[in-house]
Amino acid sequence: MKFQPEPRHEHGAPSRTAIVLVNLGTPEAPTAKAVRSYLKQFLSDPRVVEIPRLVWWFILNLIILPLRSGKSAQKYASIWTPKGSPLKHHTQMQAALLAQQLAQRGHEVDVAYAMRYGNPSVASVLEQVKSRNCDRVLIVPAYPQYAGATTASVWDAVFAHYSRVRNVPELRLVRNYHDQQAYIEALQNAVTRHWDANGQGEKLVMSFHGVPKRTLMLGDPYHCECYKTARLLAQALGLTADQYLVTFQSRFGKAEWLQPYTAPTLKQLAKQGVKSVDVICPGFTADCLETLEEIAMEVRSDFLTAGGATFQYIPCLNESPVWIEGLAAICEQHMLGWPTRVHGPERELDAADNARSRERALALGAGQ
Repeated sequence: MKFQPEPRHEHGAPSRTAIVLVNLGTPEAPTAKAVRSYLKQFLSDPRVVEIPRLVWWFILNLIILPLRSGKSAQKYASIWTPKGSPLKHHTQMQAALLAQQLAQRGHEVDVAYAMRYGNPSVASVLEQVKSRNCDRVLIVPAYPQYAGATTASVWDAVFAHYSRVRNVPELRLVRNYHDQQAYIEALQNAVTRHWDANGQGEKLVMSFHGVPKRTLMLGDPYHCECYKTARLLAQALGLTADQYLVTFQSRFGKAEWLQPYTAPTLKQLAKQGVKSVDVICPGFTADCLETLEEIAMEVRSDFLTAGGATFQYIPCLNESPVWIEGLAAICEQHMLGWPTRVHGPERELDAADNARSRERALALGAGQ
């Protein structure tokens, strides 16, 4: 095996710590060409589609990509903003604000963001932080609930990169935070703020991204972790069992996925006489195609067409100050024992210090 060339090790060189926030990914543009490239990388991951590779190659390249790329591009176009992809923008801002929050807490760390599929790639960002003498790296997937198709796939990309590196840094990986108090409190804050501004619906629907049911049968803990998140959030909000429900969205293909499915459930609620619902997606920390188009547009239309009167989508955590503080707390927990503290926790940074931390995080992720 050939290892990547790297600078000669300098004895005594100061070392640094890096945090890499990894999200799923996004096309570079809302065009059929860009979406096709993105989907090909995403759907070629054996963690995502567990079908024999030869069979899947023909299905993917001869059926799915030619038929879905254009349709998916139209969906992306419906949510695209002047700043580009919502998922990429929110992830970039989360990294920048996390850097600022950790600096305020007295930590000297580099914070960058990467995409599992698309750009900036995991490998390129890991190379970036290595060039800054970061020999301690904390990987933080943007997935609160662990799943083989998401969290483990991030780890695959990290390990694949380091398998070609001679001087590998000390590495820590966040497996999940589905039941962490900081995460639940951020969700609670998002819901209560929405209710304060818009009123409370008859039902709170917690829609998580779906996965094939067979993964549950084969030992994936994702289903259990989603329900634990839902239970803890309901308790924090003081909801009774009949005031909320859990559903799963984004079904793909003909196989059975985790149920109940989101869209059919919302239609059924409307037909049963439920007139107002609030929908939140606790499996996503940043708004994206699955939340902004699938839920806030398609599922909203399904509910209203079936007889519902009011459908309120509660945005993801995005740049919520409560979530940024919570994310910082989660990172602190996983950096325990690493020499990152250079100031007391009470130290307040001035505006210039804050700006430098934020700009450094933005530059680490954007330099692609």
